[in-house]
Amino acid sequence: MFIHCELVVLILALTLDGQASAVYGGHEAVAHSRPYMVLLERHMQNGETSYCDGFLLTEDFVMTAAHCQAKSYTALLGVHNVRDSNGIQRISVKDTFPHKDYNETELINDIMILKLSSKANVSNTVRPIALADQGNGSLPKSCSVSGWGRNDRNSKYMSLKLMEVSVTLTDNELCRGKKIYCSEGEAGPGEGDSGGPLVCEDGKAYGVVSSSHKTNPDGPYVYSYTKIPEKMDWIKQIIGHNGKF
Repeated sequence: MFIHCELVVLILALTLDGQASAVYGGHEAVAHSRPYMVLLERHMQNGETSYCDGFLLTEDFVMTAAHCQAKSYTALLGVHNVRDSNGIQRISVKDTFPHKDYNETELINDIMILKLSSKANVSNTVRPIALADQGNGSLPKSCSVSGWGRNDRNSKYMSLKLMEVSVTLTDNELCRGKKIYCSEGEAGPGEGDSGGPLVCEDGKAYGVVSSSHKTNPDGPYVYSYTKIPEKMDWIKQIIGHNGKF
């Protein structure tokens, strides 16, 4: 089933909300070079529609951030330019599984799994991404994030094309204490990129885009990502009980 022109009009007029700040300081991704990316259409209680990012785990499971909760969802797969409806798969979400220990106030365990109502048709433009399993505790290198969120801090509108940016993870006491990955600087995920993957040098997803903030007005932006390796037992349990991993 393909995307309709009404959605494109809606996206063009969309004012974004969400915890995480398209990609700041980045560039357009090569079309369909990230076939795991999912644009999540969120249907809210008040009747409005907003957006988050997500990524395909299997043919019928998508991962996103827990704070991207909504009344219902539609997953758009195979998207690069939202103006181009060719090849886009539009699948409703059947069940939602936010992490059982998700803390909305502090955005701890900010991770959620969505089960699609039908399996995606895997192709060159729609394909799951592998997850990073338990590692040795060292920070992954050469990471990047991508999404359709704002790519200008002064803009209220999301990007029409998938953007990407490289980020370098930092090691500090706050991030270690919260057991999250962090990066700093002007470049990073933008408003509307919540729920997208932190992908590192081996092409696996290591984190889920969660939030951005400044520790002080003159300091750098700090971006946080929920650690996937530490959640693998929970991920396998959810998918194992509700489908095939």
